[in-house]
Amino acid sequence: MPGPLSGVLVADLSRVLAGPYATMLLADMGAEVVKVESPQGDETRTWTPPVRGETSTYYLGVNRGKRSIALDLRDDADAAVARELVRRADVVVENFKPGGLARFGLDHDTVRAANPRAVYASISGFGSGAGAHVPGYDLMVQAISGLMSLTGDADGPPYRAGISVFDVMAGNHAVIGILAALRHRDATGEGQHVEVNLLSSALTGLVNHSSAYVAGGVVPTRMGNAHPSVFPYEPLPTADDDLIVAAANDGQFRKLCDVLGIPGVPDDPRFARNADRTAHREELRPILTDRLATRGAVEWFEELTKVGVPCGPIGTIDGGFAMAERFGLDPVVEVGEGERAVPTTRHPIRFSATPAAYRLPPPELDEHGAELRTWLEETGA
Repeated sequence: MPGPLSGVLVADLSRVLAGPYATMLLADMGAEVVKVESPQGDETRTWTPPVRGETSTYYLGVNRGKRSIALDLRDDADAAVARELVRRADVVVENFKPGGLARFGLDHDTVRAANPRAVYASISGFGSGAGAHVPGYDLMVQAISGLMSLTGDADGPPYRAGISVFDVMAGNHAVIGILAALRHRDATGEGQHVEVNLLSSALTGLVNHSSAYVAGGVVPTRMGNAHPSVFPYEPLPTADDDLIVAAANDGQFRKLCDVLGIPGVPDDPRFARNADRTAHREELRPILTDRLATRGAVEWFEELTKVGVPCGPIGTIDGGFAMAERFGLDPVVEVGEGERAVPTTRHPIRFSATPAAYRLPPPELDEHGAELRTWLEETGA
């Protein structure tokens, strides 16, 4: 069954993570994505370990569903092929340094002149204005945005998140912007320039912490695994392992106390409302942990989940996939056949009428170069 973006041609001039993640999601939804790479290939092809065979699993994780063509944009003939591709494209995605594609005739203004219907999406680190000269890497943005100041123990050093969280967030924002711009094009016939930058994605992604500063004048600080506005909302020790407990409202807290066998605690004025519990967390925590110490994390998870108390044991990624399998989410999909088959993580959105499709495994460098060049020559007139 055709996907919701069937018939949409995406010229993918991006590399590494934010752009390739965005274009992979578009490919899953039916778009025809052409990945334009330098003759050296996307950097993530060499980001190892780990590997599957001889290929970086990093690269495999964000590049399914695409066709690859290797073009040296410094070569006039190859640059002409790239210009023909974007002239025909419905969507162009790039994450070059702002202004860096102008010398190849692949910048927004030049593309718009040749293809006014194109949705042109640019992903940068710090925007196309005064921050255009600053290289954009997720780790830099984690530091500059303040995320690292919020991550780690209160009396310890700042830490980065375990993934490139703002690259992924910016990739998602790029997809949202592209889909909105395609909707606008359907209504008006005109494309537009969609700009996403990691710092803006980071600041909106810090949500309550950003609001604490802009609306409340408060600069949040590290609290380890604690939440500044909710308790209990953190790992608590049990008889064996820590258990995440996220009783974020009064009803959930009352259910938690019932299961723990301390039903009178929610009626204590110190703990009756969330604001009370947050203010008196140091008094409440030992009351909860004394009861949690009587059983193990998995056993408490089973019992508390039955009554609707959000909680969960702290596991590793393999456990996360196992839990998703248990819940029927089918988190792994295999793309390709035979020796080219690659297990990948399922598209995160479920469509009732136009499900995501996994048509092509992550491509080898220039795997489709010859056929794409022929296609562009045949249809370029």
